[in-house]
Amino acid sequence: MSFNTFGKIFRFTTWGESHGPAIGCIVDGCPPNITLSENDIQKDMDRRRPGKSKFVSQRKESDKVEILSGIFNGKTTGTPISMLIRNEDKRSRDYESIKSKFRPGHADYTYFKKYGIRDYRGGGRQSARETASRVAAGAIAKMVLKNIIGKKFNIIGGVIQLGLMGCDRNNWNNNEIRKNPFFCPDKKSVKLWEKYLLAVRKSGSSCGAIIELRANGIPSGLGAPIYSKLDSDLAGALMSINAVKGVNIGSGISSAYLSGEENSDEMRSKSGKIKFKSNNAGGILGGISSGQQIIASFAVKPTSSIINSRETVNKKGINTKISVRGRHDPCVGIRAVPIGEAMMSCVLLDHLLMNRAQCG
Repeated sequence: MSFNTFGKIFRFTTWGESHGPAIGCIVDGCPPNITLSENDIQKDMDRRRPGKSKFVSQRKESDKVEILSGIFNGKTTGTPISMLIRNEDKRSRDYESIKSKFRPGHADYTYFKKYGIRDYRGGGRQSARETASRVAAGAIAKMVLKNIIGKKFNIIGGVIQLGLMGCDRNNWNNNEIRKNPFFCPDKKSVKLWEKYLLAVRKSGSSCGAIIELRANGIPSGLGAPIYSKLDSDLAGALMSINAVKGVNIGSGISSAYLSGEENSDEMRSKSGKIKFKSNNAGGILGGISSGQQIIASFAVKPTSSIINSRETVNKKGINTKISVRGRHDPCVGIRAVPIGEAMMSCVLLDHLLMNRAQCG
């Protein structure tokens, strides 16, 4: 299977399956002399791992990262950083009853048609378990960006829509995101979301979510005007996450409803500095960062593995029905927040290094 590597200068390759002995990641192109430890990576791993609350999968994985190479005396050496994450709570027997059936909404059917083989144990390579490796790579990217840009750099993501339940983005609070199991930036919405998602889970169904990402401190000039636009690479990175079906940069699709006057981000000069009066562009103009806050959002479809019976076919093409048991997120979008942050971090670092290579 090809296409397991992401990035141009800052690159990472992920490997492993959901129910294999381990998954992992190799990061190449990381600058040398960046202070980095397993604890720096573990902070983000803990935010993504399952089993932390009743609102996510109850699979119990510690997701402890082991760095095997690329670090000496607490600093990166500029050589490949190899990381190992062991799978500790595999229950392949949960999938025995459906191993010959294709789960509707999953990649079972398309994977089988392409490769002629299907790892039914949680989806194997197509499982969202793979995203733990991306979070590890993203944690390294964050550390490098902080080292290069300084304290003004940060990336934060939050769930702004949980199924039918929205939140007030005007109440966005970074600290609140870290306090609740939904990564919700609006404190007033949390209790309502709890009742809503418990009802969804009790009904045997699932729901989708929309996640918004915000990056601060990104300098202007990152990206290119044609084939390596910052927003196109960012959109591609977010679309590569399991279950993502749509991406917006800034106002995104909503910009189609605005007039030219409403959509244009007017500019003024004050004390020698250029200021924008709005940010419908999401901090990216013509594929190049403007120096504003970079804003992107992505939509995650409802979890496809649900208890409620659905119609499907088996590998012989015979009509049948399927009910998926086991441990699954009632809303897979919740744990997509640190994954989105990781992919945005990798794209931004990659473009920062490319900009240095071309423009100095």
